[in-house]
Amino acid sequence: MRKKIQGLRRLQKSLGWRAALTYQYHRAKMRAGLPEPAALRIKPRHVRYPVSARLGGSSDMDVFNQIFLRDEYFCVRDLRSPRLILDLGANVGYASAYFLSRYPTSSVIAVEPDPANFAVCRANLAPYGRRAQAVPGAVWSTRSRLVLSRGTFGDGRDWACQVREAEGSDEAASVEAWDIPSLMNLSKSEHIDLLKVDIEGSEVNLFDAGSAAWLPKVRNICIELHGEHCEAAFFRALQGFKYERGEFGELTVCSNLRRE
Repeated sequence: MRKKIQGLRRLQKSLGWRAALTYQYHRAKMRAGLPEPAALRIKPRHVRYPVSARLGGSSDMDVFNQIFLRDEYFCVRDLRSPRLILDLGANVGYASAYFLSRYPTSSVIAVEPDPANFAVCRANLAPYGRRAQAVPGAVWSTRSRLVLSRGTFGDGRDWACQVREAEGSDEAASVEAWDIPSLMNLSKSEHIDLLKVDIEGSEVNLFDAGSAAWLPKVRNICIELHGEHCEAAFFRALQGFKYERGEFGELTVCSNLRRE
C-alpha cells in the first residue's frame, strides 16, 4: 500500500492530482484486462488544456510519459520569452502544447507527416487558437513531395513514421515537404527562437548544405539525433557557429547560436 501511495504522489507531482487519478485508473483497467475506450482525455499540469491520447496499441501514451511524466523538455523551459517555435515532427502535439502553455507569448508551427497523428495533433492544439498552427507534411531541405514510410523504423508504431523521396514516377508521394524558409513565411517571423526537431532520421537531409541559408536565423535548437549519420550532418552544419551544448537523455540542446 505504501508503494502505491508513493507512486500516486510521484504521479501527482508530475501531472497534478486529477490527471494522476485519471492515469492510474487507465493503468488499472489495462492491467485488469478490462475494455478501454478508443482514446483517453487527460489534462497534465504542464498544459493549459486537456489532451487526447489514443489507446489500444498506439504510442501516444509513451509520448505522453516522455513529455509530461518525465518532463523531457525541462531542458528548454527557461528560454526567455520565445516568440516563434517550430515543432518539427510534432506527432500528436504534446510538445507543442507544452511549449504554448509554458511560454504564453509564443506561437508554434507544428509539422507532422502522418495523417492519423496529424488529426490528433490538430485537435490537441485547437484550443490555443491562432497561436498554434498545425501543418500537415514533413520538413525537408526543399519544397517537394515525399513518401510516408511506416513500419520500417524503430518499433513501427505511430511515433516512428519516416518520410523519403519517391523511388520512381509510379510511387505515390502523398506528403507535402516544407523547407524552413517556407515555414518561417507562414509565421511572418524573421527568427526562430526554438527549433524542436524529432524527425526520425531526416536530419541528414534537413541539415545539408542548404541549411546555411537559414541557420543564422535560429537561436536555440532541441533535437533528437537518430544515429551517427544524423549526428555528423547536424554538427557539420553548425560549424562556424558558437553555442552552449547540453545532453539531456535522448535530446541534444544547442543554445544561444551565434556566428563565430
